[in-house]
Amino acid sequence: MKRIVLVLLLLAGIGAVSAQERKYYNEDVDAMAQIQTASMLAKQSGRYVLCQVGGNWCPWCIRFADFATTDSVIAPLIERNFVYVHINYSKANKNPEAMKYLGNPARFGFPVFVILDEDGKPIHIQESASLEEGKSYDRKKVENFLSLWTKKAVTTLK
Repeated sequence: MKRIVLVLLLLAGIGAVSAQERKYYNEDVDAMAQIQTASMLAKQSGRYVLCQVGGNWCPWCIRFADFATTDSVIAPLIERNFVYVHINYSKANKNPEAMKYLGNPARFGFPVFVILDEDGKPIHIQESASLEEGKSYDRKKVENFLSLWTKKAVTTLK
């Protein structure tokens, strides 16, 4: 029995380490260049840009990035409607030009999401706390947020 408990503890520790090692944000990348490239791709593909602002230091940033890329509803919703980029904000690189361009979203905490239209203009800033549920994200809340900010939703008259 002691061996089983020891193995389970070791596996839990390995899972925690690998979750901490995932890196979605690159501190060395110029965020304005990222935004320009993503905007160009969005325009070419008829989508908007979803900027997730945060850093590898932020557990909730990593949780959302994991959720957004693995959830069976959210991942395809993002893929169809957005060019998804991780904009770094950290002690090493606060990307001040990009933060100003994005409307200083850090005031909302991290992660924070900024939707850009096909021309790369910010059209919405979304804090993340209202999308959280327990130690993850609520699928319905995230789906609702993203669905309201697709190009089709924003440009279709009702």
